[in-house]
Amino acid sequence: MSEPERARLIPVSGIKGQTEAEDRATSALLAVLSVVRPFSAALLGPLGVTRAKSARVEAFLQPTVEVDGGTVRPDGLIRVSVGKRVAFEAFVETKTGTARLDASQINAYLDAARGAGFDAIVTISNEIAPAPGVHPTEGLRVRSNSKVAVHHLSWMLVMSEAVKEHTHRGVDDPEQAWILEELIRYMSHPKSGVLDFADMGDNWTGVRDAAVDGSLSRNSPEAVEVCQRWDQLLRVAALRLGTEIGSDVTEVIPRAHQQNPRLRNKEFVQSLCADGTLSGVLRVPDAVSDLSITADVKAARVTVSARFAAPTDRTPRASVVWLTRQLKEADGSLLVDVYARNAQHPVTASLEQLRDDPRSGLGLAKQAPARFRLRYSAPMGQGRRTTRKKGFIDSVLDAVIGFYGDVLQDLKPFVPSAPSISRRSIPADADDASAQPVEDAAENPPAGTNSP
Repeated sequence: MSEPERARLIPVSGIKGQTEAEDRATSALLAVLSVVRPFSAALLGPLGVTRAKSARVEAFLQPTVEVDGGTVRPDGLIRVSVGKRVAFEAFVETKTGTARLDASQINAYLDAARGAGFDAIVTISNEIAPAPGVHPTEGLRVRSNSKVAVHHLSWMLVMSEAVKEHTHRGVDDPEQAWILEELIRYMSHPKSGVLDFADMGDNWTGVRDAAVDGSLSRNSPEAVEVCQRWDQLLRVAALRLGTEIGSDVTEVIPRAHQQNPRLRNKEFVQSLCADGTLSGVLRVPDAVSDLSITADVKAARVTVSARFAAPTDRTPRASVVWLTRQLKEADGSLLVDVYARNAQHPVTASLEQLRDDPRSGLGLAKQAPARFRLRYSAPMGQGRRTTRKKGFIDSVLDAVIGFYGDVLQDLKPFVPSAPSISRRSIPADADDASAQPVEDAAENPPAGTNSP
């Protein structure tokens, strides 16, 4: 007999359409949030909800709310209480598959939330926000001083938090751990409607080719759309890497871009038109360096790199050895740029060359390194999505996760030694031999005693 499928807490059989997938995903998620407190704290905490272990999370499906003589029915309601006090209440609106959130629908829920004195609207879909704190749906009537906030969670973020909580942080209660595992198992099934970011869009091929031959216009709406997807891909890369390592990886976004996402997209378009590149930066907690990503469309290469300071307390050769000893498991083809102090251009050598001869990274002057840059480059996938060959998205994600796992996670930052003073003997008082330091007494024992 062949091995049968393990029984599911949340079955996938019987899902026959978009509405059924949406209802089941909503019910499954809200139910697990109400039972597995570590997961609800991790997912709702960033929205300003208390993380107190004693808090009670209640979840309800399709509440009916009267507004302006009519009624609205959000997909769900979340209530968080501490003791007898309600600390947070929010309506929940979900979409699965390729369905997109609707502004008029969310605005109606906003009116209902204001009337009910709720704190927020939480939307969940496969859409990825253009920037942290920015909702992917345009046309929402949310004032800057509004008492009702609108938060968006992608299903990919929900999945990432569930995996991190279950696999990396751990859920102490075995039954809660199993329930969370079953939610992950359900969301991983194609019928659940929870989708990976797997498509660069209809315009990818045309924009890619125009960037290669130099005909891409900065005013091209197709280029704007592709660059929006690139920014989404950076956030997906942060989530995917965070899921792998069990930590919160973030996209590094300049403050000006945070305040104006359109400016960020404009600069992406300018870079793609000017030199055929798209770039971004990810930050991993406690890593020696941020992780820089560049997709060079013209060269059809994806490059991931890290830059950090070299030691300052040793010889030039020893500084290079300090680096190579930390990269014992890294591939020898990894490129190392060695920057001397005040030098504009580096000396570049492969890691294999530096292992054989550390001086090969010092140049003719044999100057001490001030900083290192490590670069990993791989072929760029050409397709808008994965087929029989890896597409563009796969090549970027593989490069990011591979570089971190093989290179960046093994590196420790240089920490200079504390300044020192010369050690001097402190004269002991003739009437108080105990004033003599222990180490000094050991080297100069009092008269009449034997040295150990």
